[in-house]
Amino acid sequence: MTRYRFFTATSLDGFLADAHESLDWLLSQPTDAEQSILPYDVFVQDVGAIVTGRATYDWVVGHLETVADAWVYDQPTFVFSHRELPEDFTGITRVSGPPAAHRARLEEVAGDKDVWIVGGGDLAFSFAEAGMLDEIFVSIAPVTLGSGKPLMGGRLDLELRELGRNGALLEARFAVTGARS
Repeated sequence: MTRYRFFTATSLDGFLADAHESLDWLLSQPTDAEQSILPYDVFVQDVGAIVTGRATYDWVVGHLETVADAWVYDQPTFVFSHRELPEDFTGITRVSGPPAAHRARLEEVAGDKDVWIVGGGDLAFSFAEAGMLDEIFVSIAPVTLGSGKPLMGGRLDLELRELGRNGALLEARFAVTGARS
């Protein structure tokens, strides 16, 4: 059965990116993949399809030349956007509308693997509202930003399943138990 997983990082005060959409605060953190409770290489082996929002897509495309491995995804990727995409990468499909409208296609493409919600917080929350978010795995950096792109675009009830440390990052794996009104 396909699982929907939000694998991400946040500042201590709950932001995915700063007010200028920079990730410098995250990319400068020391990490050690061997310490991780869910190493990226292990996680990505179970991913059959990726979904992302337009802002995340635009950030990645805008940083292809300045951030090493900005686009590392080999899996088919679905970008939720109402606007056409300026770049044409192999395996990228633009979709619009609610996640539930694309569930059958996402699960068909993912096969017996998972769907990774790469970003952002509003998109992840829309998946949660549709009953299509099973897990949040978040690395928490020891930095506060004061403002920026929030980790989650709404209220959720979660159950802590596992926690650990990866270099400077605190890691936590949560099961999503439901959207909170």
